[in-house]
Amino acid sequence: MDRRRAPRALSGPHLTLVEALLLGLGETALAEWVRLSRWGYAAINTLHVLGIALLVGAILPMDLRLLGCRRSPARADVVRLLRPWAMTGLALAVITGALLFLADPAGYLATPLFFFKLGLIALGIVSALVVTLTAVIEGLSRGQRLAAAGLSLLVWPSVLVAGRMLAYVGG
Repeated sequence: MDRRRAPRALSGPHLTLVEALLLGLGETALAEWVRLSRWGYAAINTLHVLGIALLVGAILPMDLRLLGCRRSPARADVVRLLRPWAMTGLALAVITGALLFLADPAGYLATPLFFFKLGLIALGIVSALVVTLTAVIEGLSRGQRLAAAGLSLLVWPSVLVAGRMLAYVGG
């Protein structure tokens, strides 16, 4: 998305209250600063990438352990060690992603790929919440662990690709 472009106005009877609120965010001083500040935008984008790296960097070893790679440490220990890093990465990615959204809310709202990416993120979060609860992990069958890890290994890279492609597709 071209972040220096003024926010596009969506209009018409299809405009929902949520869309109107989100578009209104694009007219705030913070949105203007994100859109026009070279170093501010770069810093936010850098923190977004760092959050993604923490998230995926923590999820990948958890998924591999769920797939049965290595017998030690125990699955619960791997999750206990890496879950805080994954949660920190997710929080950082979500917060900075929301700030990046401010640069062009109308453009993002007009792009189906943006909604696809949000859906993948929601699926990944729900899957991770279910699987990484220590009590649940030990109670999953081998097939359930393989399915959960496989889903995660498909979803999170797909989120990365969708996010990267947003820079190249328009509404």
